[in-house]
Amino acid sequence: MLIKTFYIIILFFIFISNSYSAATSSGSTKSNYDKAANLIKTAKKYEIKGKDKKAKKRYQKALELLVKANKEKPNQADTLNYLGFATRKLGDYESGERYYLLGLKIDPTHKGINEYLGELYVVTNRIDLAKERLSVLESCNCEEYDELKEIIEGNKKSKY
Repeated sequence: MLIKTFYIIILFFIFISNSYSAATSSGSTKSNYDKAANLIKTAKKYEIKGKDKKAKKRYQKALELLVKANKEKPNQADTLNYLGFATRKLGDYESGERYYLLGLKIDPTHKGINEYLGELYVVTNRIDLAKERLSVLESCNCEEYDELKEIIEGNKKSKY
């Protein structure tokens, strides 16, 4: 009888601890920014595979989450960068440019913003402005500089 009670108590604690673990490790603590960043990464992969419809759905959902993230923590350069990126990928170049420029007011040397804004300028046929963004990246010794340079020179089409 004592052994039965002992086993029941052990099983009870195992059950309780497993239930607690499942409830606390759901991953729902990710911020709207983190969720949006993951959606953008997925959308980029879909774009590379030529699955534009799926990519656009991800960009749209990311945009909604980024707007929320920007309300929660306004004026974050990374958030503004992704807001610009998502709107640009959805074809809204004017809003994309506005977000990028707001981000540059906060962090004028932000590599992502400078690269993506430069790409936007190439797509909208404003090469002189794209070259200005390239000059900001010139001393960073980074892939953003190399990629924007290739796009400006016409040797590479923007993959994003």
